[in-house]
Amino acid sequence: MTIDLTAPGTAVGVLASVSLECADTVELADFYRRLFDGSEFFRAPDGSVICISTGTVYLTAMRVAGYVAPTWPAPGAGGIVHLDVAVDDLAQSVERTIALGATEADHQPQPALFRVMLDPAGHPFCLTTARP
Repeated sequence: MTIDLTAPGTAVGVLASVSLECADTVELADFYRRLFDGSEFFRAPDGSVICISTGTVYLTAMRVAGYVAPTWPAPGAGGIVHLDVAVDDLAQSVERTIALGATEADHQPQPALFRVMLDPAGHPFCLTTARP
């Protein structure tokens, strides 16, 4: 049997969780919980894994010994998982995200459409008005 993977409805599954490595799971999980107005879904007894629910997907902070933040835009230490967050007002969303603990990346390839931000653990993510 051959499956046409380009046909609609042939997804293997749905995105359930995105996991991000970090040194401080409490800080990272709290940042994303507030950014997405989510709730804590799961916490390992030792706090090494904290999963938050956004209502549509889980985002998991996972403690890693010797964590090194990824570099942006040049490849270097650490792996990059890049999230795009759809927003209505880019400037206002940048301000609110900074107030939550993010920083704006120095390199901004398309600042009118995408604003590259860094979460408290150094993972890059974009705020954007672009929508599918």
